Amino acid sequence: MNTMLRKSVLGIAGLAFAGGVFAGPIAAHATEPVDTKPVAVTVQGDKLIPHGVQGAQSRITLNDEQTANAKAIIAATKKAGLPERAAVISIATSLQESKLENLGHLGDRNDHDSLGLFQQRPSSGWGTPEQITDPEYSSLAFLKGLKQVDGWQDMPLTEAAQTVQVSAYPDAYAQWEQQAADIVTQYWNS
Repeated sequence: MNTMLRKSVLGIAGLAFAGGVFAGPIAAHATEPVDTKPVAVTVQGDKLIPHGVQGAQSRITLNDEQTANAKAIIAATKKAGLPERAAVISIATSLQESKLENLGHLGDRNDHDSLGLFQQRPSSGWGTPEQITDPEYSSLAFLKGLKQVDGWQDMPLTEAAQTVQVSAYPDAYAQWEQQAADIVTQYWNS
């Protein structure tokens, strides 16, 4: 009995030590706590967020224009014959680039000649200013770029979006994945 108790105590101590060795370095380098508030829709399944969300998530309240733009992205995704995951990537990208606002030229605050929902540039071949400020056209242009990315369906969102967008901030797309999935869940079948 004494030997069994000693082995149990040593086993528990060993597990605690191993947990500290492996989890300690991870916890020591944590940057900031993740907001754990519940979201409006929390169950999307593997098809919308197959890799789970990456990092802290951002969320904004959408006005009527932003909601209409999200619905336009969803309609374009369906028109392109792509699944809901493509809409999640597209909406998260637009949330990062323009907060789902169809931005015209912003003067001195403009990033080069970037316009529209995805901040696409006429000088980079995305289309004319009139085309890329049309939500359907700009969404289809983004989705065309996404379809050309080998294996986009299996990539983390931020990697797929960055491959299309070539942003100066490639990891910024990830923060919008949960809200984008919630939007797709809410409007895909409406």
